[in-house]
Amino acid sequence: MGDHRNTFLAIVLSLVVLIGWQMFFAPNVAPPPADTAATATESGAPVALDAPATPGSTPPEAPSMAITPADRAAAVANGDRIEITTEHIEGSIARTGARFDDITLLSYRETIDPTSPPIDLLSPAGAPKPYYAELGWLSADAGQPMPTASTVWEARGEGPLTETQPLVLSWDNGAGLRFTRTISADKDYMFTVEQTVENYGGAPVSLYPYALVARLDIPDTKKFFILHEGPLGVFDGTLKEVDYNDLVEKNREAVSSTGGWIGITDKYWLTAIAFDPALKVDASFNYAKTGNRDRFQTDLRGEAITLAPGEVKSVKSFVFAGAKELKLLDGYADNLGISRFDLAIDFGWFFFLTKPFFYALIWLHGLLGNYGLAILAFTVFLRLLAFPLANKQFTAMSKMKKLQPEMQKLQQKYAEDRQRLSQEMMALYKRENANPLAGCLPILIQIPVFFALYKTLFVNIEMRHAPFYGWINDLSAPDPTSLFNVFGLLPYDVPSFLMIGAWPIIMGITMWLQQKLNPAPADPVQAKVFMFLPFFFTFLLASFPAGLVIYWAWSNLLGIIQQWVIMRRMGVKA
Repeated sequence: MGDHRNTFLAIVLSLVVLIGWQMFFAPNVAPPPADTAATATESGAPVALDAPATPGSTPPEAPSMAITPADRAAAVANGDRIEITTEHIEGSIARTGARFDDITLLSYRETIDPTSPPIDLLSPAGAPKPYYAELGWLSADAGQPMPTASTVWEARGEGPLTETQPLVLSWDNGAGLRFTRTISADKDYMFTVEQTVENYGGAPVSLYPYALVARLDIPDTKKFFILHEGPLGVFDGTLKEVDYNDLVEKNREAVSSTGGWIGITDKYWLTAIAFDPALKVDASFNYAKTGNRDRFQTDLRGEAITLAPGEVKSVKSFVFAGAKELKLLDGYADNLGISRFDLAIDFGWFFFLTKPFFYALIWLHGLLGNYGLAILAFTVFLRLLAFPLANKQFTAMSKMKKLQPEMQKLQQKYAEDRQRLSQEMMALYKRENANPLAGCLPILIQIPVFFALYKTLFVNIEMRHAPFYGWINDLSAPDPTSLFNVFGLLPYDVPSFLMIGAWPIIMGITMWLQQKLNPAPADPVQAKVFMFLPFFFTFLLASFPAGLVIYWAWSNLLGIIQQWVIMRRMGVKA
């Protein structure tokens, strides 16, 4: 019995440490850096931002940003712009620079209030939080003018850019090259950009296509160990994530790939760029100071394209600016060839469980119409799947509970002889065919399931602002009630550390009841620790998403029913 309890205690405490660490300390750890490519200078200075480095060239300096930024609406209104209007996006593209720098997501709001503003994802350079995507060309020939952020493009027609009407922009460099961009939008969040160059000059030219995503300042992040927010990309099928703070220290990281994508992610939103999947690219993650502000940039530079006099060539690019909806990302991966685009969602260590859990909850929501009900139904499914193992666990624990009177007699009889006590205990287990470790395997299996489901509920945008019944109006947020103002009956606000809501308390009660069905630890210290655990987990889970707390409480209740039936069947007093 002691061995079983020690093992179980170690598992539970490991779970406590893992959850507590990620909740309260949350170090944001990035993976080891890949081998970096050569920088633009031998001194190791960071590459100047706003265009990737080109062999033999000096990259242009990043444009200056206003130290005192304008209001976002004023920054957007400053200049000639072409409107973007699709089912899920509204915004505009400025004729100067032709950047994707004004994107608002119409299907999502800042808060659960349906009248709150929609999500502003991308903003121009003069706004308080500049964040944009840019595409263009580079030349190793410094005498060959290339389009830049200050280039004024000519638009064919007046727009707007819609799902059925593409936008065509053109610019002539006056030195033999004519550039054309055809931008198409789908109904969701993907833009397809066909970049065409015509060489009407008398000499061949070599150009490099590039695309970049840049943002100023480190945004407000969740700072969770289990969640990556910041630069990331997939290269040759492998995910690479770079933490903001690590990039500040390293200035630059680079990698080469065939195809792939790169961008910057938040918890729910993503801005990413990609070329044709067959194109070889050099990718880089960059940091530099722009005035007194931090600037982060991810970029792709394609292999050289040579145009003979009179020749016309094109490169296809993709710009994604929107919500990280799993089905949508998988669709883009399948239909556009954007490798492992689903990895923009942080599936975590147990990705082999997390992604199927995503799809299961989405499917159940389609049937039941409520994500809270989907969680309850999914919990039943998991319980049924683990039914044989749980039966084995509860049967073993019931046997141990049945043997407790005899074990207590042995403990009293051999209190002074630990070796003899151990021998008598083992003889009792053998005689009664009881195994104190039989309940450990089901517990070990439940831990990855718990973490995978926690990850699913934590990063699943479909769960964002999804209501349940009663007082739960957002399953992705903690229970908004508190015991310390009698669940809102008393008219005063409660400090965040005292926000212990009704559902965490329900979960704690079910955990306490489940403990009462289990055999008590023989060791008094262990008994006190186990008695304290329901209170500790009630406090700990108070800050977890309500959806996860509901799952745990419901799972506990199902476990209590199953264990009670088994104990009654075995003649054990419950």
